[in-house]
Amino acid sequence: MTNDLPIHYTACPVCNSNSIQKVLDIKDYTVSLEIFEVWHCNGCSFRFTQNIPAASKIGPYYQSANYVSHSDTQEGLIHRLYHMVRTHTLKVKRSLIQETTGKKTGALLDVGAGTGAFSKTMKDAGWQVTGLEPDDTARKNALEINGLDLLSPDHLYQFPENSFDAITMWHVLEHVHDLHGYLERFHVILREDGRLVIAVPNYTSYDATVYQQYWAAYDVPRHLYHFSPESMSQLAAAKGFSVSAVRPMWFDSFYVAMLSEQYKTGTNQYIKAVWIGLMSNLKTLFNRKRCSSVIYILEKQKI
Repeated sequence: MTNDLPIHYTACPVCNSNSIQKVLDIKDYTVSLEIFEVWHCNGCSFRFTQNIPAASKIGPYYQSANYVSHSDTQEGLIHRLYHMVRTHTLKVKRSLIQETTGKKTGALLDVGAGTGAFSKTMKDAGWQVTGLEPDDTARKNALEINGLDLLSPDHLYQFPENSFDAITMWHVLEHVHDLHGYLERFHVILREDGRLVIAVPNYTSYDATVYQQYWAAYDVPRHLYHFSPESMSQLAAAKGFSVSAVRPMWFDSFYVAMLSEQYKTGTNQYIKAVWIGLMSNLKTLFNRKRCSSVIYILEKQKI
C-alpha cells in the first residue's frame, strides 16, 4: 500500500515553501543505526527528517529498552539522573499549568503521556486528567507504575468542543505524523481561555550548534520535525493560535549534551557535557528562545 511508503517532502511541512535543502545526515543511535537526512526550510527555518517511516511502519524504531519515555528505565547514570531531575521538573510543570491557565484545578489533556508521570502529578493535584499514548508498552507501564488507564490517540477525535482548560505535549509534537490535524483538533477541543503547552527541542540552541549531526535531540527518525522559535510561531498562527510566552527547560541541555557526547565520542565525557550544557544555559539567560528545549505557551487568537 502506498501509505506504507516512506514520506518524502517536496515542500516545507509548515509553510509549504519549495525552498528546502538537505543540511545534515544523522544516524539513529538508539535503535536501527540507519542514516536519515534532515532538511531545512529557508522560508520559515523549520527542519524536518526526510523519508521518514510512515505512521504504520515507525513502531519498531521505538522498540528499545533505552527509550526512557516508554520504558521508564533507570539503567545507566544518564537515565538515573533523568529520574532524579524529573521529580523537580514535574512540580515545575504543574505550577506552570496552574499559572498559565489561572486555575488551581481543571480539565487537562496530556497528549503523548508516556508512562504517565505528568498525568499522575496533575491528577494528584486535583485536575481531571485524560492521557493519550500510542505505545502499548508505555500504556502498560503507566497502568502498572502510576495506576493510570491511558487512551489511544484516536480518542482525540471523540472529545466534544471546548472540553479542556489545558492541553499539554511534553516533547511529543515532534513525533506526530498528523502535525496539522492535531493542532486543528486542539483548537476545537480547547476552551476559549485555555492554554496549549508544547515543549520541543530547539535546534537553534548552543548545544545543537556544538554537536551538529551528533546532537541527541535530533533523535531520527522518531523526531519527524525539528523546530525553531520562528517556525513554531508560524505554525501556531496558521492554526489559529498565538505564542503568548516561552519558558526554558534548563535541565535538558545537560541531559542532551551527555547523550550527544556518547554519540560523538563513544565514551561518557560527563565533565565536557556539563560544560556544554552550562554554556548553553548561560546563553539562554539573555534569550530564552535559545534554550536546548523550549516550552511554548499557546492561546487561541482573539478574533
